[in-house]
Amino acid sequence: MLLPIKFICSEKKVRRDGTSIIFIQYCYSSDNKTLLNTEIAIPPRYWQKKFSRISEDLPEEYGQAASLNKELQRLLRLAEDIIQFALDKKYPDPVQFVKQTFHPAFLIDSLENVTIELHKKAEKVNLEFFFQFKEYIKSKETKVTPGMMKVFNNVCGVLLDFETYRATEIKFEEIDYNFYEELVEYLLYHHVHKRKKEEVKGLKLSSAGKIIKQLRIFLRNRMRKKIISPINLEDFKILDEEADAVYVTSREIMQIFRADLSTHPHLRKYQMLFVFGCLTGLRFSDFSTIEPNDVRNKMLYKKQGKSDGWVVIPLKDEAYYIFVNEFNKRIPNITNPDFNWYIKEVAKYAGLTQPIKFSHKKGTKDVVTVKPKYQWITSHTCRRSFCTNEFLAGTPVELIMKISGHKSLRDFYRYIKITPEEAGQKIRELWERRGDMNMANKKYTDGSHVSANGIPMPE
Repeated sequence: MLLPIKFICSEKKVRRDGTSIIFIQYCYSSDNKTLLNTEIAIPPRYWQKKFSRISEDLPEEYGQAASLNKELQRLLRLAEDIIQFALDKKYPDPVQFVKQTFHPAFLIDSLENVTIELHKKAEKVNLEFFFQFKEYIKSKETKVTPGMMKVFNNVCGVLLDFETYRATEIKFEEIDYNFYEELVEYLLYHHVHKRKKEEVKGLKLSSAGKIIKQLRIFLRNRMRKKIISPINLEDFKILDEEADAVYVTSREIMQIFRADLSTHPHLRKYQMLFVFGCLTGLRFSDFSTIEPNDVRNKMLYKKQGKSDGWVVIPLKDEAYYIFVNEFNKRIPNITNPDFNWYIKEVAKYAGLTQPIKFSHKKGTKDVVTVKPKYQWITSHTCRRSFCTNEFLAGTPVELIMKISGHKSLRDFYRYIKITPEEAGQKIRELWERRGDMNMANKKYTDGSHVSANGIPMPE
């Protein structure tokens, strides 16, 4: 019987005792396969891959090679019989059936009874999509931060809106590439932002990509738990693009801090909270929930909600003044949507009116938008401004990342925003510090140098 089945004894997955388990691999398709544990383990150097057998010089402490090879052949026949049974019965997912059924001590005569038990078990499982999504969220409560729980609930809410929009129930068995394309179109063009004061339709490419990413993680979780049949997710691409976003310079932060808003007193708390956020580098969810005992000796001690890690941030005079004198050590109760709405007014009155052009993708099209700088400012601008200004000031990146929470340099450098002029000036400062501005008279590390050879150099 020719079946896509073979033995595997990995040289990479060696256990502490120096042995590797011999598995039977069954491939139903390129993206649907499983490993069946034979419960036989040997040092991988005694596995003869070419002959799919254990070498006769196997040390006795691991067993007799002849009897172990005989047992492996029995287990292979057992796996083949179970596979053939699943194929004959036309199980929609033979791999799942084999994985649930195979065991070295399994008796082939009990296959019919196994079928009955699996059917009973399947009848008890609620395969309604959102029931499973909520069960998935519950399973994460003790494993992730409150911030990630909000992400999961937000994704669930967006998918509920999608189901309402399409007027058709989402079912696991109907999730395929057509479903993916339909979801992407909805996210990019039709989804209505619920946290905006004005109706805005369609997510940016990167925001839609985050929804797709979490959906894929959820589906893979349900597949690993054998709750749903395998779904081919190869073409469920995670959409992404480099985000266009502004930051405010140190000068502009002080411009906002000193802006006279006496004729608009309702904006005062937004003005001060924005500056406080720019000077601490925290996320809005963190800097808007600081307690009085979080600040000691002009140092801010805060456990970040998203990363669940502690940071200690020295407070500049202006930040400490705002916390003590403006807020009386009590951050005002402000929602993120309100903050994003009113901070634009603050920045407008502070004079941040220069036109800024950004582009983002809607499907395959580039949408270019030009707006005054104040219109681009949000709560997230605070953290981005802190990181960018500290980078430009020469603060070591690893120290900035301790506060920003970035895990990789790649993510950090995508996050900061500097203009080409600022990048050029930064490189110039580094060259001047290293003495690289004049290559002709530079002394090299080997002690040699190259003279100008009479070439006139500018003063």
